[in-house]
Amino acid sequence: MSPLTPRPLTPRPRPLSRPLSRRSVLLGGLAGAAGLAGLNAGCARTPVTTSGVPAATIGLSYIPDIQFAPFYVADSTGLFADAGVAPTLRHHGAQEGLFTALAAGQEQYVIAGGDEVVHARAQGMDVVAIAQYYRRYPVVAIVPDASDVVTAADLRGRSIGVPGRSGETWFGLSALLSGAGLTEDDVQIVEIGYTQQAALITGQVEAIVGFVNNDQVQFTTAGIPTRVIPLTETGEVPLVSIVLATMRAELDARGEVATAVARGMIAGITQAVAAPASAIEAARAYIPTMTDPGAESTASATLEATIPLWTDAEGNVDGTLDPQAWNAMTTFLWEQGLLATQVDPAAAMTNDHVTD
Repeated sequence: MSPLTPRPLTPRPRPLSRPLSRRSVLLGGLAGAAGLAGLNAGCARTPVTTSGVPAATIGLSYIPDIQFAPFYVADSTGLFADAGVAPTLRHHGAQEGLFTALAAGQEQYVIAGGDEVVHARAQGMDVVAIAQYYRRYPVVAIVPDASDVVTAADLRGRSIGVPGRSGETWFGLSALLSGAGLTEDDVQIVEIGYTQQAALITGQVEAIVGFVNNDQVQFTTAGIPTRVIPLTETGEVPLVSIVLATMRAELDARGEVATAVARGMIAGITQAVAAPASAIEAARAYIPTMTDPGAESTASATLEATIPLWTDAEGNVDGTLDPQAWNAMTTFLWEQGLLATQVDPAAAMTNDHVTD
Protein backbone atom coordinates (compact mmCIF):
# COMPACT_ATOMS: atom_id res chain seq x y z
CA MET A 1 0.00 0.00 0.00
CA SER A 2 1.50 3.32 -1.06
CA PRO A 3 1.82 6.26 1.35
CA LEU A 4 -0.88 8.01 -0.66
CA THR A 5 -3.50 5.41 0.19
CA PRO A 6 -3.35 5.15 3.99
CA ARG A 7 -4.97 2.26 5.73
CA PRO A 8 -8.06 3.47 7.65
CA LEU A 9 -6.94 3.36 11.28
CA THR A 10 -9.71 5.21 13.07
CA PRO A 11 -12.68 3.29 14.41
CA ARG A 12 -15.22 3.95 11.69
CA PRO A 13 -18.70 3.03 12.83
CA ARG A 14 -20.82 2.10 9.86
CA PRO A 15 -24.59 2.66 9.99
CA LEU A 16 -26.97 -0.07 8.95
CA SER A 17 -27.97 1.69 5.77
CA ARG A 18 -26.89 4.65 3.73
CA PRO A 19 -28.45 7.78 5.26
CA LEU A 20 -30.29 9.60 2.50
CA SER A 21 -33.39 11.74 2.77
CA ARG A 22 -35.80 11.13 5.64
CA ARG A 23 -38.28 9.62 3.20
CA SER A 24 -35.83 7.19 1.59
CA VAL A 25 -34.40 6.19 4.96
CA LEU A 26 -37.90 5.64 6.28
CA LEU A 27 -38.82 3.36 3.42
CA GLY A 28 -35.55 1.42 3.47
CA GLY A 29 -34.82 1.40 7.17
CA LEU A 30 -38.19 0.24 8.37
CA ALA A 31 -38.21 -2.58 5.85
CA GLY A 32 -35.34 -4.18 7.75
CA ALA A 33 -36.59 -3.46 11.24
CA ALA A 34 -38.50 -6.71 11.55
CA GLY A 35 -35.38 -8.69 10.70
CA LEU A 36 -33.35 -6.78 13.25
CA ALA A 37 -36.00 -7.36 15.88
CA GLY A 38 -35.71 -11.08 15.28
CA LEU A 39 -31.97 -10.93 15.78
CA ASN A 40 -32.35 -8.81 18.89
CA ALA A 41 -34.30 -11.54 20.64
CA GLY A 42 -31.26 -13.80 20.62
CA CYS A 43 -28.79 -11.33 22.08
CA ALA A 44 -29.16 -12.04 25.79
CA ARG A 45 -26.48 -14.66 26.40
CA THR A 46 -24.70 -15.55 29.60
CA PRO A 47 -21.21 -16.72 28.60
CA VAL A 48 -18.78 -17.54 31.41
CA THR A 49 -15.22 -18.77 31.55
CA THR A 50 -14.27 -22.16 32.97
CA SER A 51 -13.41 -20.40 36.22
CA GLY A 52 -16.91 -18.99 36.45
CA VAL A 53 -15.96 -15.36 35.69
CA PRO A 54 -18.50 -13.74 33.34
CA ALA A 55 -17.16 -13.44 29.82
CA ALA A 56 -17.93 -10.82 27.20
CA THR A 57 -16.88 -10.27 23.62
CA ILE A 58 -16.17 -6.64 22.87
CA GLY A 59 -16.28 -5.51 19.26
CA LEU A 60 -13.58 -3.05 18.22
CA SER A 61 -14.85 -1.62 15.03
CA TYR A 62 -11.85 -1.80 12.76
CA ILE A 63 -8.34 -3.21 12.44
CA PRO A 64 -6.00 -3.33 15.47
CA ASP A 65 -4.83 0.20 16.21
CA ILE A 66 -3.43 2.31 19.03
CA GLN A 67 -6.76 4.13 19.27
CA PHE A 68 -8.04 1.00 21.02
CA ALA A 69 -5.16 1.18 23.52
CA PRO A 70 -7.44 1.44 26.59
CA PHE A 71 -8.85 -1.99 25.79
CA TYR A 72 -5.40 -3.48 25.24
CA VAL A 73 -4.21 -1.95 28.51
CA ALA A 74 -7.26 -3.08 30.48
CA ASP A 75 -6.99 -6.61 29.07
CA SER A 76 -3.24 -7.08 29.49
CA THR A 77 -2.89 -5.50 32.94
CA GLY A 78 -5.91 -7.17 34.51
CA LEU A 79 -8.10 -4.08 34.80
CA PHE A 80 -11.01 -5.91 33.19
CA ALA A 81 -10.40 -8.88 35.49
CA ASP A 82 -10.34 -6.55 38.51
CA ALA A 83 -13.70 -5.16 37.38
CA GLY A 84 -15.14 -8.67 37.21
CA VAL A 85 -15.19 -9.68 33.54
CA ALA A 86 -13.10 -11.84 31.21
CA PRO A 87 -13.11 -10.05 27.85
CA THR A 88 -12.48 -11.23 24.33
CA LEU A 89 -11.42 -8.35 22.10
CA ARG A 90 -12.69 -8.82 18.57
CA HIS A 91 -11.71 -6.58 15.68
CA HIS A 92 -14.24 -6.33 12.88
CA GLY A 93 -13.59 -7.31 9.31
CA ALA A 94 -13.25 -4.62 6.67
CA GLN A 95 -16.69 -5.33 5.20
CA GLU A 96 -18.48 -6.10 8.45
CA GLY A 97 -21.35 -3.91 9.56
CA LEU A 98 -20.86 -2.12 12.84
CA PHE A 99 -23.77 -3.76 14.62
CA THR A 100 -24.01 -7.04 12.70
CA ALA A 101 -22.22 -9.21 15.27
CA LEU A 102 -23.93 -7.43 18.16
CA ALA A 103 -27.37 -8.08 16.72
CA ALA A 104 -26.48 -11.72 16.07
CA GLY A 105 -25.21 -12.26 19.62
CA GLN A 106 -21.63 -12.87 18.47
CA GLU A 107 -20.58 -9.81 20.47
CA GLN A 108 -22.07 -8.43 23.65
CA TYR A 109 -20.50 -4.96 23.40
CA VAL A 110 -19.22 -2.71 20.64
CA ILE A 111 -17.48 0.61 20.23
CA ALA A 112 -19.67 2.86 18.06
CA GLY A 113 -20.54 6.47 17.47
CA GLY A 114 -23.34 7.83 19.63
CA ASP A 115 -24.87 9.10 16.42
CA GLU A 116 -24.69 5.58 14.99
CA VAL A 117 -26.46 4.20 18.05
CA VAL A 118 -29.31 6.63 17.45
CA HIS A 119 -29.34 5.80 13.74
CA ALA A 120 -29.56 2.08 14.51
CA ARG A 121 -32.38 2.62 16.99
CA ALA A 122 -34.30 4.53 14.33
CA GLN A 123 -34.08 1.37 12.23
CA GLY A 124 -35.54 -0.80 14.97
CA MET A 125 -32.46 -2.08 16.81
CA ASP A 126 -32.59 -1.93 20.62
CA VAL A 127 -28.97 -0.88 21.08
CA VAL A 128 -28.04 1.27 24.10
CA ALA A 129 -24.97 3.37 24.92
CA ILE A 130 -23.62 2.71 28.43
CA ALA A 131 -20.35 4.68 28.63
CA GLN A 132 -18.53 7.45 26.79
CA TYR A 133 -15.29 6.52 25.01
CA TYR A 134 -14.43 9.71 23.12
CA ARG A 135 -15.59 12.82 24.96
CA ARG A 136 -15.02 15.05 21.94
CA TYR A 137 -16.18 14.60 18.37
CA PRO A 138 -13.12 13.64 16.29
CA VAL A 139 -14.30 14.68 12.83
CA VAL A 140 -12.91 17.76 11.07
CA ALA A 141 -12.50 19.13 7.56
CA ILE A 142 -8.93 19.11 6.25
CA VAL A 143 -7.58 21.38 3.51
CA PRO A 144 -4.13 21.91 2.00
CA ASP A 145 -2.12 24.45 3.94
CA ALA A 146 -2.06 26.74 0.88
CA SER A 147 -5.87 26.71 0.54
CA ASP A 148 -7.77 29.95 0.97
CA VAL A 149 -10.44 28.08 2.95
CA VAL A 150 -10.32 29.40 6.50
CA THR A 151 -13.77 28.62 7.88
CA ALA A 152 -16.47 26.12 7.04
CA ALA A 153 -18.42 28.87 5.27
CA ASP A 154 -15.54 29.20 2.79
CA LEU A 155 -16.36 25.71 1.51
CA ARG A 156 -19.32 27.04 -0.46
CA GLY A 157 -18.91 25.93 -4.06
CA ARG A 158 -15.94 23.67 -3.19
CA SER A 159 -15.51 19.93 -3.65
CA ILE A 160 -15.43 17.93 -0.41
CA GLY A 161 -14.30 14.32 -0.23
CA VAL A 162 -15.95 11.83 2.13
CA PRO A 163 -15.30 8.08 2.50
CA GLY A 164 -19.00 7.49 1.80
CA ARG A 165 -22.44 8.62 2.78
CA SER A 166 -22.36 6.89 6.13
CA GLY A 167 -20.54 6.91 9.43
CA GLU A 168 -19.25 9.72 11.58
CA THR A 169 -17.63 11.53 8.65
CA TRP A 170 -21.03 11.78 6.94
CA PHE A 171 -22.80 12.96 10.07
CA GLY A 172 -19.89 15.31 10.71
CA LEU A 173 -20.27 16.81 7.24
CA SER A 174 -23.94 17.45 8.02
CA ALA A 175 -22.90 19.31 11.18
CA LEU A 176 -20.27 21.29 9.28
CA LEU A 177 -22.70 22.39 6.56
CA SER A 178 -25.47 23.18 9.01
CA GLY A 179 -23.19 25.23 11.24
CA ALA A 180 -22.00 27.26 8.26
CA GLY A 181 -25.50 27.85 6.92
CA LEU A 182 -24.84 25.63 3.92
CA THR A 183 -26.68 22.70 2.38
CA GLU A 184 -25.48 19.77 0.32
CA ASP A 185 -26.48 21.73 -2.79
CA ASP A 186 -23.97 24.45 -1.86
CA VAL A 187 -20.97 22.12 -2.15
CA GLN A 188 -19.81 19.27 -4.36
CA ILE A 189 -19.69 16.05 -2.35
CA VAL A 190 -17.33 13.42 -3.75
CA GLU A 191 -17.23 9.86 -2.41
CA ILE A 192 -13.53 8.98 -2.34
CA GLY A 193 -13.39 5.91 -0.09
CA TYR A 194 -10.34 5.78 2.16
CA THR A 195 -8.07 7.64 -0.26
CA GLN A 196 -7.99 10.95 1.58
CA GLN A 197 -4.30 11.73 1.05
CA ALA A 198 -4.30 10.94 -2.66
CA ALA A 199 -7.59 12.76 -3.27
CA LEU A 200 -6.42 15.92 -1.54
CA ILE A 201 -2.85 16.21 -2.79
CA THR A 202 -3.78 15.42 -6.41
CA GLY A 203 -6.55 18.02 -6.40
CA GLN A 204 -9.36 15.52 -6.88
CA VAL A 205 -11.11 17.40 -4.08
CA GLU A 206 -10.45 20.73 -2.36
CA ALA A 207 -11.16 19.44 1.15
CA ILE A 208 -11.81 16.17 2.89
CA VAL A 209 -13.80 15.22 5.96
CA GLY A 210 -11.78 12.97 8.22
CA PHE A 211 -10.57 12.26 11.73
CA VAL A 212 -8.26 14.60 13.59
CA ASN A 213 -6.52 11.64 15.26
CA ASN A 214 -6.18 9.59 12.10
CA ASP A 215 -6.34 11.39 8.78
CA GLN A 216 -4.64 14.55 10.00
CA VAL A 217 -1.95 12.44 11.68
CA GLN A 218 -1.45 10.56 8.41
CA PHE A 219 -0.95 13.82 6.54
CA THR A 220 1.49 15.11 9.13
CA THR A 221 3.59 11.95 9.29
CA ALA A 222 3.70 11.88 5.47
CA GLY A 223 5.01 15.45 5.44
CA ILE A 224 1.96 16.84 3.65
CA PRO A 225 1.16 20.37 4.91
CA THR A 226 -2.53 20.63 5.75
CA ARG A 227 -4.83 22.58 8.05
CA VAL A 228 -7.82 21.52 10.11
CA ILE A 229 -11.17 23.29 9.76
CA PRO A 230 -13.40 22.59 12.81
CA LEU A 231 -16.97 21.53 12.14
CA THR A 232 -18.25 24.64 13.94
CA GLU A 233 -16.64 27.93 14.90
CA THR A 234 -17.56 27.44 18.57
CA GLY A 235 -16.31 23.87 18.73
CA GLU A 236 -19.74 22.71 19.90
CA VAL A 237 -20.93 19.87 17.70
CA PRO A 238 -24.52 18.55 17.92
CA LEU A 239 -23.29 14.95 17.78
CA VAL A 240 -22.08 12.45 20.37
CA SER A 241 -18.91 10.64 19.51
CA ILE A 242 -17.77 7.10 20.21
CA VAL A 243 -19.37 5.18 23.06
CA LEU A 244 -19.49 1.69 24.52
CA ALA A 245 -22.80 0.13 23.47
CA THR A 246 -24.72 -3.08 23.98
CA MET A 247 -28.20 -4.51 23.46
CA ARG A 248 -31.03 -3.82 25.88
CA ALA A 249 -31.47 -7.60 26.24
CA GLU A 250 -27.86 -7.89 27.45
CA LEU A 251 -28.43 -5.16 30.03
CA ASP A 252 -31.58 -6.84 31.29
CA ALA A 253 -29.88 -10.25 31.54
CA ARG A 254 -26.40 -9.26 32.78
CA GLY A 255 -26.40 -5.73 34.09
CA GLU A 256 -23.48 -6.44 36.41
CA VAL A 257 -21.35 -7.54 33.46
CA ALA A 258 -22.18 -4.32 31.63
CA THR A 259 -20.95 -2.42 34.67
CA ALA A 260 -17.74 -4.45 34.75
CA VAL A 261 -17.04 -3.87 31.05
CA ALA A 262 -17.71 -0.14 31.35
CA ARG A 263 -15.53 0.24 34.44
CA GLY A 264 -12.72 -1.81 32.94
CA MET A 265 -12.77 0.34 29.81
CA ILE A 266 -12.71 3.58 31.83
CA ALA A 267 -9.82 2.25 33.93
CA GLY A 268 -7.98 1.46 30.69
CA ILE A 269 -8.55 4.98 29.36
CA THR A 270 -7.31 6.45 32.63
CA GLN A 271 -4.10 4.44 32.49
CA ALA A 272 -3.50 5.12 28.80
CA VAL A 273 -3.88 8.86 29.39
CA ALA A 274 -1.67 8.85 32.50
CA ALA A 275 1.08 6.66 31.02
CA PRO A 276 1.11 6.81 27.20
CA ALA A 277 4.39 4.90 26.98
CA SER A 278 2.86 1.95 28.80
CA ALA A 279 -0.07 2.06 26.38
CA ILE A 280 2.31 1.78 23.44
CA GLU A 281 4.02 -1.14 25.15
CA ALA A 282 0.73 -2.92 25.86
CA ALA A 283 -0.40 -2.43 22.26
CA ARG A 284 2.55 -4.40 20.86
CA ALA A 285 0.85 -7.71 21.65
CA TYR A 286 -2.36 -6.68 19.88
CA ILE A 287 -1.17 -4.77 16.79
CA PRO A 288 0.75 -7.04 14.40
CA THR A 289 2.09 -4.10 12.39
CA MET A 290 3.79 -2.39 15.33
CA THR A 291 7.14 -3.83 14.21
CA ASP A 292 6.84 -2.27 10.74
CA PRO A 293 9.25 0.59 9.99
CA GLY A 294 7.85 3.85 11.34
CA ALA A 295 4.83 2.16 12.90
CA GLU A 296 5.73 2.98 16.49
CA SER A 297 6.32 6.66 15.78
CA THR A 298 3.00 6.85 13.94
CA ALA A 299 1.29 5.07 16.82
CA SER A 300 2.80 7.56 19.26
CA ALA A 301 1.58 10.49 17.16
CA THR A 302 -1.87 8.96 16.91
CA LEU A 303 -1.99 8.32 20.63
CA GLU A 304 -0.96 11.92 21.34
CA ALA A 305 -3.80 13.14 19.10
CA THR A 306 -6.29 10.75 20.67
CA ILE A 307 -5.67 11.56 24.34
CA PRO A 308 -7.56 14.88 24.09
CA LEU A 309 -10.56 12.97 22.73
CA TRP A 310 -10.64 10.69 25.78
CA THR A 311 -10.61 13.57 28.26
CA ASP A 312 -12.78 16.54 29.12
CA ALA A 313 -11.69 20.17 28.97
CA GLU A 314 -9.84 19.77 32.27
CA GLY A 315 -8.02 16.66 31.13
CA ASN A 316 -10.13 14.29 33.23
CA VAL A 317 -11.44 10.87 32.21
CA ASP A 318 -15.16 10.44 32.76
CA GLY A 319 -17.33 7.75 31.22
CA THR A 320 -20.69 9.37 31.95
CA LEU A 321 -22.98 10.25 29.08
CA ASP A 322 -24.52 13.72 28.77
CA PRO A 323 -28.34 13.51 28.43
CA GLN A 324 -28.53 17.06 27.07
CA ALA A 325 -26.05 16.20 24.33
CA TRP A 326 -28.14 13.17 23.39
CA ASN A 327 -31.27 15.30 23.26
CA ALA A 328 -29.54 17.80 20.98
CA MET A 329 -28.15 15.05 18.77
CA THR A 330 -31.42 13.22 18.20
CA THR A 331 -33.10 16.51 17.35
CA PHE A 332 -30.31 17.46 14.94
CA LEU A 333 -30.27 14.09 13.16
CA TRP A 334 -34.04 14.14 12.76
CA GLU A 335 -34.12 17.69 11.47
CA GLN A 336 -31.36 16.84 8.98
CA GLY A 337 -33.43 13.95 7.63
CA LEU A 338 -30.92 11.34 8.76
CA LEU A 339 -33.27 9.18 10.84
CA ALA A 340 -36.01 6.82 9.69
CA THR A 341 -38.11 7.62 12.75
CA GLN A 342 -37.77 9.87 15.74
CA VAL A 343 -35.75 8.38 18.60
CA ASP A 344 -36.24 8.82 22.34
CA PRO A 345 -32.76 9.85 23.56
CA ALA A 346 -33.53 8.62 27.08
CA ALA A 347 -33.96 5.08 25.72
CA ALA A 348 -30.74 5.28 23.69
CA MET A 349 -28.38 5.79 26.62
CA THR A 350 -27.99 5.08 30.32
CA ASN A 351 -25.51 6.06 33.00
CA ASP A 352 -26.53 3.21 35.30
CA HIS A 353 -23.29 1.35 34.61
CA VAL A 354 -20.80 4.17 35.11
CA THR A 355 -22.17 5.80 38.27
CA ASP A 356 -22.27 4.36 41.76
